[in-house]
Amino acid sequence: MDLLAELLKDLREETASLERLLAPLRPGQWELPTPAEGWAIRDQVGHLAWFDEAATRAVADPAGFRKTLPAVAETFVDELAEQARSIPVEGVLEWFRRARATMLETFATLGPKDRVPWYGPDMSAASFVTARLMETWAHGEDVAGALGVARPPTARLRHVAALGVRAMPYGFAVRGLPVPTEPVRVELTMPDGSRWSAGPPDAADRVTGSMLDFCLLVTQRVHRDDTDLEAQGDTAVAWLGVAQAFAGPPGKGRPPGRSQGHAG
Repeated sequence: MDLLAELLKDLREETASLERLLAPLRPGQWELPTPAEGWAIRDQVGHLAWFDEAATRAVADPAGFRKTLPAVAETFVDELAEQARSIPVEGVLEWFRRARATMLETFATLGPKDRVPWYGPDMSAASFVTARLMETWAHGEDVAGALGVARPPTARLRHVAALGVRAMPYGFAVRGLPVPTEPVRVELTMPDGSRWSAGPPDAADRVTGSMLDFCLLVTQRVHRDDTDLEAQGDTAVAWLGVAQAFAGPPGKGRPPGRSQGHAG
């Protein structure tokens, strides 16, 4: 199985995990507030569906997609959520299912290195699918929080962690901060207890802890102080304060208190 096929397989599984939460919901439950201020479950799912449709357009017509790219302001995702609320709650799940299925079929026609335009820098197809998996997992955590259930972490988090590591420069750049040149070694404990690592083994700066907490942090679903992550070195410490695995303007982050919710 090549890289893109593996990523698409894991994205399908992550999608199925989210759908298992959504399928039994009664109409009123779609309006339950999530840990993200002002966002109900329907907003989380509509957000995914809207960007899935945008992803399909980006592949089908890259030049046309670039022409319609808006200036991505800090309020962009909230404005999209407001637009999506015009869809009756009964149709939100079907919208997501349709948009996700079409996106998966579209990306299955690409090679892992094919370039796809997006709201941040262009990405390879493999990185793009990784980003959709990250978004699906993170918004799935929002939905689970609204429903008061806990989803067991899976090995699919390795994709989110890898994206979080690769996005380290972006977290600084999007805030107008100098991008560090010092490498950082990341060593995380996966859900099954095995070890996962990235970065030079001899790097002076290090981040260690659980993969779940690292993924929650880089998706801005938890405050830095509410994780078990340890940072050694100025660059590692600074990175955990600006970590952002998603494209677009800086996220709002989460207040202390082990809270999770929408950031990007």
